[in-house]
Amino acid sequence: MGEVLFEVTDEHLETGMRGYPVGYCVTSSVDPTKGLFYMGRPVGEMSHWSPEETIYLINYGRMGTEDELKAFSQELAERGKLNLKTVEAIKRLPREGHPMKLFSCALLIAGMFEGTGDYKEDCLNVIAKMPEIVATLINHHAGWGDSKPSKPQLGYMENFAHMLNVPNASIDDLIRVMRVFNVLHYDHGGGNLSAFTGKAVASGLADMYASLSASMDALSGPRHGKANQDCLQFVKAVLDEVGPKATPQQIEALIRKRLENNELVYGFGHAVLRVEDPRATVLYGIASEYYPDDPLVTIALLLRSVGSKVLSENPKISDPHPNVDAISGTLLSASGFPYPEYYTVLFGLSRCVGIARQIVYERIEARRGKGTPIIRPKYYFKEQSLVHG
Repeated sequence: MGEVLFEVTDEHLETGMRGYPVGYCVTSSVDPTKGLFYMGRPVGEMSHWSPEETIYLINYGRMGTEDELKAFSQELAERGKLNLKTVEAIKRLPREGHPMKLFSCALLIAGMFEGTGDYKEDCLNVIAKMPEIVATLINHHAGWGDSKPSKPQLGYMENFAHMLNVPNASIDDLIRVMRVFNVLHYDHGGGNLSAFTGKAVASGLADMYASLSASMDALSGPRHGKANQDCLQFVKAVLDEVGPKATPQQIEALIRKRLENNELVYGFGHAVLRVEDPRATVLYGIASEYYPDDPLVTIALLLRSVGSKVLSENPKISDPHPNVDAISGTLLSASGFPYPEYYTVLFGLSRCVGIARQIVYERIEARRGKGTPIIRPKYYFKEQSLVHG
């Protein structure tokens, strides 16, 4: 690649570094008009892939053969069992507070008992162990009792659904939706906040588990992973206001009223995309096929059709289209998991796959094996009198 030079001005500063190239991502990319790609493949085409197939692609950069996938699935199963000390320590965490705080703590705990100090080994280990870590955490936080014994041979997300003690849920519905949700959230380029944070922490040679713990702290905020939880609450609020038999005209009036009152309309817009998020398109399709009579699905589909129309009237809105959060929480709820406080945790369960692989690249593969240096961006001094004056 040729060298690109540009002059830094005040307009470039305090912008969240949006659009500034700082490195390479070897797992995924995001195109404004085509969406998310894993290893050059559109993620929308992977809605029927197994987690094991997709994790193999992200880790090895190519599709596995039938024999390779069989061996890889077995390897994940063998790596997947947690040390009993890890399980018991997670179960001693306080139940107060948002479960993402417990998730961050659980990863640090896992690092104490499961970590090897080898980024490559810990990458596959933490990916394999993540379903049991998260199932243990959710069951404990929710007060659902001890997880059922882990059976990794059932399959990656099949085992996760098996371990969860979700009240009154159909295991088949949970597996169907959890598998797709999991695959669609593995990665999203190299510069999203959670990935960048994890790589920044690892650049100081923190181990894999500590780096992922920091990633999950970054994911926990409402501008990032917690958006799926907030979107479901928004859909519920709309349902409460207009009822399950709402018309498009009622939804349009509601959106216009919120915009006039400077209230947020959740689930629309994206930092990179300028079209409907292809991941959302997949999830809308599943919701329409399997849960068309669910009241929340009805409202989410109406918001999809009406929201973009209204938002596109504002020239200041660069992306008036639904993002993945617009439907993901609604679909999880319809499938028998109506617990939005855990949606960001499910997001993190997925996203750790891509972040862990990106950390391996930056620590032991980048710059011909030297790894990237410690993150140290430059900040200019600014007198406080200029800030307050």
